[in-house]
Amino acid sequence: MMISALRDTVNDRRFLVNLVRISIPIALQNLVVTSLNMIDTVMIGQLGETEIAAVALSNQVFFLLMLFLFGVGSGTTVFTAQYWGVRDVKGIRASMGIALLLGLSGATLFTCAALVIPEVVLGFYTADAAVIELGRDYLQIVGVSYVATALTVVFSLVLRSTGNVRLPLYVSLVSLVVNTTLNLLLIFGLLGFPALGVRGAAIATTVARSLEVIVLLVLVYRGREAAAGRIREFFGFNSAFLTRFLRIASPVVLNEIGWSLGMTMYMVVYARMGTDVVAAFNLAETVARLSFVVFMGTASASAIMIGNTIGAGKRADAERYARRILVLVPLLGVLFGAGVIAVSRWIPLLFRVSPQVRLMLRQLLVVLGAILAVKATNMHVIVGLLRSGGDTRFSLFVDVGILWLVGVPVAFVAGLILGLPVWLVYLLTGSEELFKAVLGVHRVVSGRWIHVLTGSEPHEPQVQEQE
Repeated sequence: MMISALRDTVNDRRFLVNLVRISIPIALQNLVVTSLNMIDTVMIGQLGETEIAAVALSNQVFFLLMLFLFGVGSGTTVFTAQYWGVRDVKGIRASMGIALLLGLSGATLFTCAALVIPEVVLGFYTADAAVIELGRDYLQIVGVSYVATALTVVFSLVLRSTGNVRLPLYVSLVSLVVNTTLNLLLIFGLLGFPALGVRGAAIATTVARSLEVIVLLVLVYRGREAAAGRIREFFGFNSAFLTRFLRIASPVVLNEIGWSLGMTMYMVVYARMGTDVVAAFNLAETVARLSFVVFMGTASASAIMIGNTIGAGKRADAERYARRILVLVPLLGVLFGAGVIAVSRWIPLLFRVSPQVRLMLRQLLVVLGAILAVKATNMHVIVGLLRSGGDTRFSLFVDVGILWLVGVPVAFVAGLILGLPVWLVYLLTGSEELFKAVLGVHRVVSGRWIHVLTGSEPHEPQVQEQE
């Protein structure tokens, strides 16, 4: 049966062509962003383990913000992808307006925390005074860029859902060049610039993110994209539309908040296990993001394709696409996992860290390779299928419920009570992925995950007409 399903997937040329066409620019953008993080990590890694830990823990604040923004943006694209299937630009812009309100409000709160109470924030993760001191300087500088990041995320995700997957890529390339150049100049003091170390990395990041959003907005409005709305179009929605939006999108936001808090608990565990452990874990996560670049592209492409298809009323095609994803992704996951294991011996050599940290990093990468296929499958089921089908409450239950019922308790018991080695803690917490896979795949196969959000029933809230 598996061979037959694989044959059907390979022979479905229309599906494969569309998946590749949409996913490649998204994957390349993720590669650019991940490479940017990788470059930051490698450069900071030349300064020492304390610097790595300081930047890693400071970036946990940005990580939490990004997950919140991704939740807001993903909740919005549940609507915008389906609206684009029927070319309802008014609905797209009204959905964006709600996302902008939520995203900018959240970013402002994160900025206040980074600027006013950085020591309190960092003290939640670690008691190492040296790490907190370095991290405070970094956090207070990058916190200025959070509002710009909110705008970038919302506009980029909506652009993708309306078929423009290349513009966010081009803008990310600009950010990569600017950030990398400024990193070289300001971290190490090249060409007569002051060697600012961690503070230099923070300045480079802030400048790059600010320039990124300026370029993005200019190109969006110059190109008159579907996302190029006026203030009135963004915020002219009525209360009925807002209620329906929040009913569908709020589980996605709660999903990302719950998931990000769970990841924070993991970081707390690793930080309490030691500065060397959190340094190794941060380096492993950087490699993990790099190894998931392709899957982030295909998951986003799946969400766009299926959302557009459902919006156009083609339920059978949406179910067929979902079956193809469930066949293709696990096989790719096995191949990529084997690749991570194969290079795990050499990756630690990129960083100027102690032999102990290098050993822990290699062990973590082997575990990552072993569970990568299941993690990739779950990413596609939750982000690419369930959310695009409007089944946001079930995806919330699967993703966050299992994380807090299984993953977080296992991490605390294994890491802080039993004192197991970091690779074994990482492996045991990965057991949550198996539970998610069983529940998620069963939901998709059942067909109960598809919900049409663009109907014209009397109860369907409409966007207010513009004057």
